[in-house]
Amino acid sequence: MASESRDPNVAPAGEEIHLPGNSSLPLLMAVGITLALLGVTTFPIIAVVGTLIFLWTLVRWIRDSRHDLDELPEHH
Repeated sequence: MASESRDPNVAPAGEEIHLPGNSSLPLLMAVGITLALLGVTTFPIIAVVGTLIFLWTLVRWIRDSRHDLDELPEHH
């Protein structure tokens, strides 16, 4: 009877589920994009600052994601 109520989408009890840690990078990237777009219509220096923030957060986010993927077990 117990096998009928099992959900096939639930991972086995021994398998670990990897979740990424908390990060402020998405918020900072949104601020950078907003500043870049705002700067295009107002002052070019704001666009430059926003673009630099966006590029910095993009590089950090990709680097952090690659680091997280490298820590996963081989069979994943």
